[in-house]
Amino acid sequence: MPLIEVVSSEQTSEFAKQSALVFSGMIGKLPLPVTSTPCFLVNRILMPYLLEAIVLYSEGVPAAFIDKAATDFGMPMGPIELTDKVGLDICLSVADILAQSQQVSSSKTTKIPVILEQMVKDGRVGLKADHGFYRYKNGRPVKTQSNYHGLSLRQVSNRLMFRLFNEAVDCLDEKVVEDADLLDAGIIFGTGFAPFLGGPMHYIKHKGIETMDHTLVDLSKDYGERFKPTIGWEHLMPMGR
Repeated sequence: MPLIEVVSSEQTSEFAKQSALVFSGMIGKLPLPVTSTPCFLVNRILMPYLLEAIVLYSEGVPAAFIDKAATDFGMPMGPIELTDKVGLDICLSVADILAQSQQVSSSKTTKIPVILEQMVKDGRVGLKADHGFYRYKNGRPVKTQSNYHGLSLRQVSNRLMFRLFNEAVDCLDEKVVEDADLLDAGIIFGTGFAPFLGGPMHYIKHKGIETMDHTLVDLSKDYGERFKPTIGWEHLMPMGR
């Protein structure tokens, strides 16, 4: 990835921060200034999206169908294949860190799918083991056709992407990054989020903040608290919710 998150806290000197930003540019990377919070920006926004994909898989939605829903939206790779590529053990570790931080600092809770813990325990950690959600041959996933007739591709992509959008708004509200443009740049260059959509915050504003907020409310009624709009949505609305 071309992105480097340059993390600073209240104790970080301005000289140290600027030196890290300059060094990142010198080695050909895009430096993104972020505050010192659990999982920083990219992993924090990506994790709910990946976990929702695993929840969908545990509900019986085929891996290839989940991935197609994401790539049809514009993502460069589906979340199931991405999880395999990153490593299920790494994803579990990041999810654990996020869950522990939320127990201390917020009312949100990250629930880790049981299937993820079991697969890691069984050694099915993804590409590096030649077996995760997919089996791998010569480093490529073996994807089989299925006759799945449950949720539509649109319903699946909504569940995936609105988990991501909700976390993006929360990160902006908590000032993990300075502004929406930096958040969009971070997610485009750090995750490959569809550049032609302008990034999560640009997409939210284009579709309409209230419209997106209402969709989250509807999803929360159908699928639970994890889709409940964060307080950041209210702060985005000129007149509040």
